[in-house]
Amino acid sequence: MSHGAPGDPDRSGGRQIGKRSDAGARARAFAALAVNRVLADGKTLDQAFDEVLNGDLPERERSQIKALAFGALRWHHRHRLIIGELLARPLRSRDRVLEALLSVGVYELIDARQPGYAAVSAAVDASRQLKRPRASGLINAALRRFLREEGELLRRALADEEGRYAHPRWLIDRVRADWPEHWGTALTAALEHPPMWLRINRARTTRAEYAERLRNQAGVTSLAPAAFPDALLPERALPVAELPGFDDGLISVQDAAAQLAPDILGAESGMRVLDACAAPGGKATHILERVAGELELVAVDVDPTRNTLLEAGLRRAGFTAQVITADVTDVASWAGKQRYDRILVDAPCSATGVIRRHPDIKFLRRADDIAALARRQHDMLASLWELLVPGGRLLYATCSILREENHAVIARFKEVHPDALEIVPGVPGAVESAGPGAQLLPGGANTDGFYYALMERKE
Repeated sequence: MSHGAPGDPDRSGGRQIGKRSDAGARARAFAALAVNRVLADGKTLDQAFDEVLNGDLPERERSQIKALAFGALRWHHRHRLIIGELLARPLRSRDRVLEALLSVGVYELIDARQPGYAAVSAAVDASRQLKRPRASGLINAALRRFLREEGELLRRALADEEGRYAHPRWLIDRVRADWPEHWGTALTAALEHPPMWLRINRARTTRAEYAERLRNQAGVTSLAPAAFPDALLPERALPVAELPGFDDGLISVQDAAAQLAPDILGAESGMRVLDACAAPGGKATHILERVAGELELVAVDVDPTRNTLLEAGLRRAGFTAQVITADVTDVASWAGKQRYDRILVDAPCSATGVIRRHPDIKFLRRADDIAALARRQHDMLASLWELLVPGGRLLYATCSILREENHAVIARFKEVHPDALEIVPGVPGAVESAGPGAQLLPGGANTDGFYYALMERKE
């Protein structure tokens, strides 16, 4: 695929988008650049933002750009069907950024937070910002046609499952096969805007105290669900900088499903605990918060950049741990003779349970990725199991909703490790299913999708 001519803004990090141009057009152009980096280049959305956004953009404009890009990607499988009908012929490879711009435009027209003519005008002006002035007529004609024929175009797109659920067909088929009674609900929930869950550092405050502080200082009320003892759900999301006490480590931002890990793991004061694949450190910090730091924690991750984030999170919360940069399966290089009372394996996975937070996953994952991930997950379990003391417990966790990465991995592991005794975890909101472990699906209890399996090593 062509990567465009030298100087094209979709290859230049947005540096050619005029700083003095209309802010509305500029926001659509930047959003299209970010979406194109995902669709055409296989970048994560976070990487795309880092590459294309100018550092001197006002925060309000950055927020608008991100909202447009997230919305376009969240619904792009539907948009792509619509765009295919709006265009007389496919776009050239070097003009793929125009597909991204049309996706941004269609999202805005469906979202309808401003008059349609204004959204069309901004998209047309954005094509000029993207150095595609000859495409302005195409963008104008396509989006105006959508305004005229929206009902019929949406009807035809929704007749296709990819359009109806805005997921790739392979993933729709896989989720339907794995969860025949829940698949439609799970896929629909993955299209919703995610809530902002907070986690209280109970070593420093209580839920009631922080909820009052949040209400008094930020004017935001919150819910404190009994099923998630450290969680608060604000009535509306806030920028992290506006969360009272964040810099002092009173709270962290973490989905409620992920907050269940310490409860299920059951690490107690004085224990030696291993957090494998620990970065960026939310669960490691939570484990320490539960016992006010009174256990020995070793955190291992292969990514040094993410380990830097882990260490920063530990400092913010006021705790210490031994942080090691290594491949967790290469235990000889880092473990020595150390053995652990508790091990958390937060395994790399397809992340299909967190698509509502990361819609780029739908474009970055492929069907044939899953088997390779499952092999890697099994290898991690097999390597780390030997580091568990007799009577110790290992918790396997993923943010996947696919059985091949969850139930099948644990079933296979138990077959070849007769000393592994499954302990059935109590997971609020988990769906009933055959096989080991407990599965939360997206939207259940208003959480992300998450899987937990707890095993004890027989003495």
